Amino acid sequence: MEQKIHQGRNVKRFREMLNIKQEALAYDLGEEWSQKKISILEQKEVIEESLLKQISTILKIPVEAFQNFDEEKAVSFISNTFGDHAFSNACVGNPNSTFNINTVEEIKKLHEEKIALYERMLKEKEEMMIRLEKLINK
Repeated sequence: MEQKIHQGRNVKRFREMLNIKQEALAYDLGEEWSQKKISILEQKEVIEESLLKQISTILKIPVEAFQNFDEEKAVSFISNTFGDHAFSNACVGNPNSTFNINTVEEIKKLHEEKIALYERMLKEKEEMMIRLEKLINK
């Protein structure tokens, strides 16, 4: 029996690989989204294509990755195809490799900048809440 692709789990995997919190993804999806809704979304086996396209744009990952990625098959393929260090050597040492380490670093840098922005926004929100509480208590 063939195992189905779990799109929600794939969204979670890629989101975590990019070190993006559920709250940050919810923020980018819009006002009607929350951390809890993202958590529920990540439990869904199938996600509407229009929503997958939005998430794809936000995470900068092709829609097909969410629809087709099967972790067990990927791990099996890598372990059966490459030796201990062959995978890293093939990706980094081979100039003909389609894997572009600069692109990965650029994506990682963009996401780190995004995380820093969200952290600043959360800190400002917390400070505003403290000021509001003080005003209310006066």
